[in-house]
Amino acid sequence: MKVNHAEIVISAVKPEQYPEGNLPEFALAGRSNVGKSSFINKMLNRKALARISSKPGKTQTLNFYIIEESLYFVDVPGYGYAKVSKKERAAWGKMIETYITSRKQLKAVILIVDLRHPPTADDRMMYDFLKHYQLPCIVIATKADKIPKGKWQKHLKITKETLEFDPNDEIIIFSSETGEGKDAAWQAITRKM
Repeated sequence: MKVNHAEIVISAVKPEQYPEGNLPEFALAGRSNVGKSSFINKMLNRKALARISSKPGKTQTLNFYIIEESLYFVDVPGYGYAKVSKKERAAWGKMIETYITSRKQLKAVILIVDLRHPPTADDRMMYDFLKHYQLPCIVIATKADKIPKGKWQKHLKITKETLEFDPNDEIIIFSSETGEGKDAAWQAITRKM
C-alpha cells in the first residue's frame, strides 16, 4: 500500500473514546522497546509519526492512527517492562484486554518480536492469549538487519518453535532500517481487511 496520508486521531483509554465507524483496525502488540514505533513509521513512510523513545514503557494509551482514511493501526502499550508499577501494568493489561477481546473492527493483531532472540515468556503469553481468543495474528520478526541474512531461517525456526506457531497465522521477517518485509506486511494486512 502506498501511504500518502496518516495521522494519529486519538489516544484512548476506554471504549467510549474509540473512533466511531467500521474501518478495519490492526492492533500492534509487543514488548517495550521491541520496535513498534519504528515499524509504524516505516510502514507509514514517516520519520516520527509514532514517537520512538529511549525509555521503554512510554506508550500508555491505545493510539489510533488512521491510514489513507481506510484503516487504523492501534498501538497498544508495550509489555514486559519492569519499571512500571504493578498497578499501572494491571491497568494497561485490562485496557488492552478490553480492546482486543471486544472490538468488532479489529481484524488482526500484529505481534512484533525480535528476530535476534527467542520470543520471551511475555511474547509467548501474548501469542497464547491471542490464540485463546481465536484472533488472527500477523507475527513481525523485526531487527532482521542486525543478523546475517544467511541466519534468518534459523532464527525464524526458533521463533516459530518457541511460540508454538499456528500455521494459519503469518510470520514476516522485517527490518525498519532496510524496509525488508514492508511489502509482505502490507499484503498480509490487506488480506485480513
